[in-house]
Amino acid sequence: MTAVREAATRLVCAGCGSSPGNDEPYPFRCPHLGEGDVDHVLRRVIDPTVVTFPAGPPIGGEPLVTYRDLLHSYHRAISGGASDGEFVSLVERLDAAVAAVDGHGFAPTPFGRSEHLSKALGFNDGGGVWVKDETGNVAGSHKARHLMGVLLHLEVAELLGLASPGDRPDLAIASCGNAALAAAVVAAAGGRRLRVFVPVDADTGIVARLEQLGAEVNVCPRQPGTAGDPTYARLREAIAAGALAFTCQGNENGLAIEGGETLGYEIVSDLSATGTALDHIVVQVGGGALASSCMQAFSEAVELGAAARAPRAHTVQTFGAHPLERAYHRVKALLAEGPAGTVSRAGIDRAMSTAASHRSEYMWPWESEPKSIAHGILDDETYDWLAVVGGMLTSGGQPLVVSEQRLGEANELAKAAGYAVDPTGSSGLAGLVDLLAGGVVRPGERVALLFTGAER
Repeated sequence: MTAVREAATRLVCAGCGSSPGNDEPYPFRCPHLGEGDVDHVLRRVIDPTVVTFPAGPPIGGEPLVTYRDLLHSYHRAISGGASDGEFVSLVERLDAAVAAVDGHGFAPTPFGRSEHLSKALGFNDGGGVWVKDETGNVAGSHKARHLMGVLLHLEVAELLGLASPGDRPDLAIASCGNAALAAAVVAAAGGRRLRVFVPVDADTGIVARLEQLGAEVNVCPRQPGTAGDPTYARLREAIAAGALAFTCQGNENGLAIEGGETLGYEIVSDLSATGTALDHIVVQVGGGALASSCMQAFSEAVELGAAARAPRAHTVQTFGAHPLERAYHRVKALLAEGPAGTVSRAGIDRAMSTAASHRSEYMWPWESEPKSIAHGILDDETYDWLAVVGGMLTSGGQPLVVSEQRLGEANELAKAAGYAVDPTGSSGLAGLVDLLAGGVVRPGERVALLFTGAER
């Protein structure tokens, strides 16, 4: 491993530039969250002169071990006096506990060209569709990656004596689907109490599984005349009362992005091993953590020399709710375009700074109750919107809003290709169909999709 110093990774608020104290046991939120009209979201920043990207493809085993030199939790543990072996043992112990709860732990998930989808969509031999299949991951989706990373931070805090195992705060999440199931599995593996806030129409099978895993389920009806997700409002109340955000919403827990980045790191490693480069990646967006994680993973891989370039990143939402698409166009309106519609990086940075300090003008709750067959991307707000909008602007990507018909057709196509994925998990494919129809993606280009949720 590379020699480590404390500054190898830092936590910095994207909105105000503040950082939590080094002795803060739970550095999940900006210390100035709630002050001003600012998008206070902590981001983990790496020092590329210190950290390294592992060489070669993923060879099995826990991704948090393989990519540990990129993790803030790792560098925090080492700077606090733990050894590399102690950190690896900690991850392996937690992974074994996850396996005891869910039947298996974490391992690299499949990524490769889908001959069926490539042919069905008219790609030629030089292009095609590459799929990262997360449907067989812990709890049936990518969400457990995020939350395993958060659990690791909690355990490191106890390892360093910053928190006491005998005085653990409750964990809390607002979700009725894959995120809730992932949180319940990972919390049970860590021996921690979890409170889950769900809507009134939550799937009864999912609720039963949550209760089986020991989670406390709280049903949250919408209040007439009140905008926003009622489950998120209850989550924030719980956090204010002392619970810890065990959630994929970056503004409530910026460190949730770190575990999710392992998905992007695995794609980079696989591409490097085969000498393949992507032209595009299409990512479905609800709260935005998945897209934010992938964009950051590619950006860091380029910075560390593990990838020559990042793909153009496109996002997908539904007509039922598309707050990210609305925010993107408001931010883009700030940009002065050059020849052929080009914009400078300095111009993008200025626009993003303006948006970060005037959040309510760019991101606010969807005015009506969202509805779609892709219910997993119906967040009233895109909580990681700032990072995702910035990622699209810098990579040359765009936001897509797809119809219910397109979502249904895409899901059937994904199943015909052999993927047991739900409509949420295959919604990136719906966006790709629209990109092809609009000529944004061409038959000779290589596109990655993320199939993220198992059909239940």
